[in-house]
Formats: sequence, C-alpha cells, structure tokens
Amino acid sequence: MRVFDFDGTIYDGESLFDLYLYSARHDPKVFRYIAPVLRYAVKYKLGRATLEQMEYGVGKMTEGYLTELSRSKRVASVEQLVDDFWDRYYARIKPWYQPESDDVILTASFDLTVGEACRRLGVRNLVASEVDVETMRVTYLNFNTNKARRFRELYGPDAVVDEFYTDSKFDQPMIDMARHAFMVKGDTITQVK
Repeated sequence: MRVFDFDGTIYDGESLFDLYLYSARHDPKVFRYIAPVLRYAVKYKLGRATLEQMEYGVGKMTEGYLTELSRSKRVASVEQLVDDFWDRYYARIKPWYQPESDDVILTASFDLTVGEACRRLGVRNLVASEVDVETMRVTYLNFNTNKARRFRELYGPDAVVDEFYTDSKFDQPMIDMARHAFMVKGDTITQVK
C-alpha cells in the first residue's frame, strides 16, 4: 500500500490555511481565528508547543471557526463552502500524483475538508483529523505521533506500508514504518529510505 501526506505533498500548499483565506472572502469575521491557529502551528514546528497544547489550541480555534461559518448568513453551509473551495483549488493537486485503489491519505487536515478532495481523486482511504459536523467540534487531531498510532488502529499492526510520501520530517514515525519513504519538495521527489 502507498501512504501519502496531503498538504505540501500531493497538494501544493496548506489546504486548511487556503480554506481559511477562501472562507474569509465570504465572511470576514473568520479572520479572527487565523492568527491564533498560525501561532500554535509555528510554536509546534519550532518545538515550543506540545502535542497536547496543539490539540487544545487548534481544536478550540477550529471549533470556533467552523461554528462561526455554520452560523453565517453569508455561507449556505460549511459543506457547500468546502465543495466550492475544491472547485477552485482542486488544480493545486500536484500532477505527479496518480491515485491507486489502495492509496491512503494520512493528514493533519480535517476529514471535512480533505474528504472532498479524496472523493474527487477517487481515494477511499483517508486518515485525518476529525470534526463532528453536527457540533463542529474537533474530536481528533491527527498530528505527529498520532498519525502512526491512528494508522495502526485503523489498518492493524501488521499493515505493510510499501511507500510513504511526505514533505515533513515530523512524519518520521511513518517514515520508520514504511519499506520505502520519499521526501517531496515542490514536484521533486527524493527517496530517503
């Protein structure tokens, strides 16, 4: 099986950040959620925030952001906004990625957003951060070591990852698990294992 990180790997950019900016065009009130989420993300990447702090901070900010969008009179529904977003941003899927039937997308982004991209790609296997669409509450963040743990929960301890593709060394637990691993920078793919 092939396993792919999404943002920066097969998607050119950070889809969640792009969605924030896209949604702000429809309702500028959501801008107040962008800075705190970015602050947590930067602190985490610099090693100044724990996974638990990320789960709490990003979870609360995302819940507020999604709740704000779901109540907005300017947005028909969050699901429609996501669909419209992918109408516009789907072309940012990198052309080198050609989906296969057993591919797995393993991402820190939310199932609510990346799920639509996977549907359009024909990819059925998605392991992502999770949002309860009824409450807009973040129920699981799929960051760092959570990725490998969730992958094993869903696919079993003996699942074989033939190839793993990522743009980040933060995915080292998945690199370690894979038979072959590849680092993606832009459209350049380099085998690292």
